[in-house]
Amino acid sequence: MSHILAIGIATLDIINTVATYPSEDSEVRALSQQIRRGGNATNTLVILSQLGHQCSWGGVWVDEPDGQKILADLVHYKIDIRYCHCLSEGKMPTSYITINQANGSRTIVHHRNLPEFSLLDFQQIELSQFDWLHFEGRHISDTLIMLQQVKRDGVNITISVEIEKPRANITQLFPYADVLLFSKSYAQSHAYQNAPDFLMAIRAQVQSALLICAWGEKGGYALDKDNQLLHSPAITGKIIDTLGAGDTFNAGIIHNLCQKKTLAYALQHACQLAGQKCMQQGLII
Repeated sequence: MSHILAIGIATLDIINTVATYPSEDSEVRALSQQIRRGGNATNTLVILSQLGHQCSWGGVWVDEPDGQKILADLVHYKIDIRYCHCLSEGKMPTSYITINQANGSRTIVHHRNLPEFSLLDFQQIELSQFDWLHFEGRHISDTLIMLQQVKRDGVNITISVEIEKPRANITQLFPYADVLLFSKSYAQSHAYQNAPDFLMAIRAQVQSALLICAWGEKGGYALDKDNQLLHSPAITGKIIDTLGAGDTFNAGIIHNLCQKKTLAYALQHACQLAGQKCMQQGLII
C-alpha cells in the first residue's frame, strides 16, 4: 500500500441529531448527541488507513482536552502525527453540527481561532518518503507555495487537491494538481447546475489533471485526460448521516488511483464507499 500525507485540519465535532430542523428562534430537544473528531483531511486519512495505507497528517494540534480527544482518535486509526505543528496554548477548531433525522441533512456552524499549517512547517517534511500528497484547498497563499515547491523540487509524488469551498485565489492551485477533487457546492457557487458542464469548464483552465466532482444523490463524475466523461451512480438507501461523505468519496478516489486502478473503477468504488458512509454513523468501513 501507499504512504500518504494529507495537509489540512482536524476539528472537534459536536453533533446533535434532531427530528426535524428547527425554525429560527425555536427551542428543540436533541434526540442524541455525539462528540467526535472531524476535519476534511483527517477524515480522509481515517478512511485511507482502514483501507490499508500508511497515513500521515500535517496540521496544527493543540495540547488541551479537546486536542487530546482528537489525538486519541487519530492514534486509534494509526495516523502518524509527527509532522504536526503542536501548540501548548489555544483551542482546537470546533464544529457544531445539527443533523436532521428526517432527511439526513447537516448544518454546520464552525468556530476557528488557530493558525494554519504553515509553509515553514511543510518545509520540515522529507517528501521523498511519500507516494501521494493530498491538500485541502485552504490557506491559499502558503498552499500555493507548497505546491510550487513540490513541483520545483521534482519529487516523484502524486498531488491531489480538494476544492470544497470558494475561496479567494483558489484557482491558482489548479495547475499544480494531478487530481482535482471538487464538491457540488463549489460548482454551484459558480452557477453550474450539473457536473458535466462544470468539469468541461474547468478543463478549459486545467489541461492535464484528472477532474472529479461528487454530486450527492446523482453520484460522481470525472473527466479523464482524454476528456472522456465518466459517471457512477450513487448507492441508494436510508440516509443516516452525511457528515464526512465527501471526505470518504475523496479517500475512495485516492485509494484506487494509488493502486493504479482505472479512473472509472476509482469513481465507482468511491461512490460505493460514500453511499455506505451515508447509511451509517461515523467513518468505520
